[in-house]
Amino acid sequence: MARAAGGRFLLRIDDLDQTRSRPDWEALILEDLRWLDVTWDGPIRRQSEHFDDYRRAIETLAAQGAVYPCHCTRADIAGAASAPQEGVPAFGPDGRIYPGTCRARPYAGRTATDALRLDLTKTTGGPMPTFTETGPAHTGLHKVTAEHLLTHVGDPVIARPGMAASYHFAVLLDDAETGVTHVVRGEDLYEATFLQCLLQQQLGLPPVTYHHHALIRDEAGKRLAKRDDARAISKYRADGASPEDIRRMVGVA
Repeated sequence: MARAAGGRFLLRIDDLDQTRSRPDWEALILEDLRWLDVTWDGPIRRQSEHFDDYRRAIETLAAQGAVYPCHCTRADIAGAASAPQEGVPAFGPDGRIYPGTCRARPYAGRTATDALRLDLTKTTGGPMPTFTETGPAHTGLHKVTAEHLLTHVGDPVIARPGMAASYHFAVLLDDAETGVTHVVRGEDLYEATFLQCLLQQQLGLPPVTYHHHALIRDEAGKRLAKRDDARAISKYRADGASPEDIRRMVGVA
C-alpha cells in the first residue's frame, strides 16, 4: 500500500518493556520481514531510544491537569469495577475498564510504583476528533465521542511503573515524529483508535488515516497471539507456507 501510493514504509521496534525485549526476537522479526519481501525505508526506529520524548509529552498532559497516578492492581480494579451495564463491555482496548478509583490523586503525589492514567473526564469536554478508516470492516469517517470512551475504554494507562510510556501513548509520538500519514495494522487494534485519536488531539499531533486488516486465526476462529504460544511466521515458513499464503491469511494478497 505504501509503495502503490508513492510513500515510504517505516520499521519501528516496539521495545518499551525492556524486560521482555531480546535481540534474538528482533532478529527474527527482521528475518520474517525479509522472507515476506517487506523492505523498509531509512533507519529502524527503536522506542527504547526515545524515552525522554515520551516523558516530556506526559509532562505536557500533566500540566493540563489530565494525568493522575494510580496504585491499583489488576485485582483491585476487578474488585472495584461495578457490574457493567447491559451491552457495555467489561474490557476495552486498555484491558478491564478502569472505574476511576485513583482519579482524585494529585499528579504531584506520584511514586515510582504508580502507573499514570489519562483522566478522560478532563479531556472529553471539548470538541471531539474524527478519523478516517479504509479497512474493509469499518470503512468511512468515524466520530470519537466522550460517551464511547468513558464506557468502552475508561481512563487508560499512559505510563507503567518502570516504563517510560504505554503502547497506546508511545506510538502516537513515534508516528508524528517520523511523519506517518497512514497506519496499517491488525483488526484487534481498531477499538484503540478512538483513544489514540483523542490523545493525538490533546497533544496537538497531526491526525492519520487508519486501515485495519484481518487477523490470522486458528481452526476455531481464535486469533493467534504470542501469549497463547501461537505459531510464529517462521513456523508457517518451516511448514512450507509461502509469503503469498501469509498475505492471503490477512486479506492483503
